[in-house]
Amino acid sequence: MKAALVGVVVVVSDQLSKHLLQDMLRQGAERKLLPGLALVNTRNQGVAFGVQPGSSLAVSAVVGVALLALLVYFVRHSERKLIWLPTGLLLGGAVGNVIDRVRQGSVTDFIKLPLGWPPFNIADACITVGVLILVALVWQQDSSPQATTPSETPWDQAANHGRS
Repeated sequence: MKAALVGVVVVVSDQLSKHLLQDMLRQGAERKLLPGLALVNTRNQGVAFGVQPGSSLAVSAVVGVALLALLVYFVRHSERKLIWLPTGLLLGGAVGNVIDRVRQGSVTDFIKLPLGWPPFNIADACITVGVLILVALVWQQDSSPQATTPSETPWDQAANHGRS
C-alpha cells in the first residue's frame, strides 16, 4: 500500500509539473532560474536522461520488462524494511514517463543542470533516487552479518530459516 501511495504521488507531481511547464514555455525555450539551473521544454524519445533514443515501442518494451522484474523482486522481498520506498519511486517514475510516451510519443524533460547534464524531469529523478535506494537496501541486506551461532552450519541455517 505504501509503495502504491508513493507511486501515485510521483505520477501526479510529475504530470502536473510537465503540464505547468508546457503552459509556461514553448517547446525548445529555456528560462534561467538560478546560476546553473534552468527550465527547458524539450522532448526525449530515449530512456531516462536521453539514454538510448530510439523507437518508443522498444523503449516501452524495455521499461515493461524492468517493471515486471521490479514487481517480482518486490513481491519476493516485501518483508525487507523500506523496500516499498524505492519500489514506489521506480514504479511512479516509469508510469509518469510512459503516460507521456502514450500521450505524445516522447517524454517532456524540463530541468537543466550545468556541465552538459541532459535535461530530465521529476519521473527521471525519482527513478534515479529509487535505484540508488534499492541498491543501498540490497547491499545493506547482503552485507549484514548472519545471526548464527559458531556451531551452526549453512545447512542448520537453512533448516532454522524455515521455522522463523
